[in-house]
Amino acid sequence: MTGWRPALAPAVLLRHDRVRDTDLLLLPERVVVLEGSAGAVLRLCDGEREVADIVAELSRRHPDAPVAAEVPAFLGRMRGEGWLR
Repeated sequence: MTGWRPALAPAVLLRHDRVRDTDLLLLPERVVVLEGSAGAVLRLCDGEREVADIVAELSRRHPDAPVAAEVPAFLGRMRGEGWLR
């Protein structure tokens, strides 16, 4: 993943649902309800930051969380689903 600058795929939108107070990924024929901090991680996927930059920012915000191990794996899964490019 070195050098990868993740961004949402063109057909994917990240939105916050105020009624449910949760983040959603809106796909062409599907809605994915995000859990935990997934929305916060995906908001950093702007196509400008590399994965290492995202990990560094989240590590700064959450120093006690296992960000270095979990975030790259999460982003890889999102890429595998086709939701990140």
